[in-house]
Amino acid sequence: MSFREVLNSGKFVVTAEVSPPKGTNVDTLLHHIDLLKDRVDAINVTDHQSSMMRFSSLGGCLFIKEQGGEAILQMTCRDRNLLALQADLLLAYVRGIRNVLCLTGDAVVVGDHKEAAGVFEIDSCQLLQVIRRLESGRDVGGNELDGAVEFCAGAIVTPEAKPIEPQLIKFEKKVKAGAEFFQTQAVYDLDNFRRFRDFARRFPVKILAGIVLLTSARMAKYMTENVPGIFVPQVLIDELAEAPKGEAVKRGVDIAGRMVAALSEDGTCDGVHIMAIGREELVPDILATAGL
Repeated sequence: MSFREVLNSGKFVVTAEVSPPKGTNVDTLLHHIDLLKDRVDAINVTDHQSSMMRFSSLGGCLFIKEQGGEAILQMTCRDRNLLALQADLLLAYVRGIRNVLCLTGDAVVVGDHKEAAGVFEIDSCQLLQVIRRLESGRDVGGNELDGAVEFCAGAIVTPEAKPIEPQLIKFEKKVKAGAEFFQTQAVYDLDNFRRFRDFARRFPVKILAGIVLLTSARMAKYMTENVPGIFVPQVLIDELAEAPKGEAVKRGVDIAGRMVAALSEDGTCDGVHIMAIGREELVPDILATAGL
């Protein structure tokens, strides 16, 4: 089935993401794709995550297609103007990529090319509109296309944001712009996430809860203190801190697996998006712990 068909099938959907290399050695990327392609419903390829220059998301998606997997192209508005965004979408479609996650993108100054110019000609909501425009057979300039596109397009939302109201406004705007699914920022407070899901149920979209693998108490504390929209409860930080020496990563896998299982069992959302951040080889362990 296509990813859109999976989303609409009623099954608990599982996606994961892989990070392209900083260079031309794609061996690890190919290994992670091969490891995940038959275990998850689709694989995202990050697009210069945290504004760090890497191998392209589109290139990674082509590898996924070549290896028989289902790819989700992450596309940020930070690096391309309207011409380049539309050109890459046309190329992606011709090469069999049918899913796009629309992102505004992190600020350039947080990355490793602080002298680079951020484009940000449009934002993620407007990128969704661009996709729907291309599907109508015309480009943003109103010119007729010789061959249109058709994408399953999604976006992101941050349920842990405080205050939450701006996120809810953006969420509704993205739905109206054509988003079919949302992959959320990392969630650890499931009660809080369920309150967001109660709001989201009003809209005909699928919600995949983001699960970031915690590999140490230090990482969990850092994310809580420094990453907007992420809150790791103290009880989880303590659980990681109390892990025997050398077993913090295993404890993190257990925590992620428990969360996936809880979300799957109570029907809070339509699926999960697992972000192992460089430890993609552990995604199968997380799914096994969750009983999936």
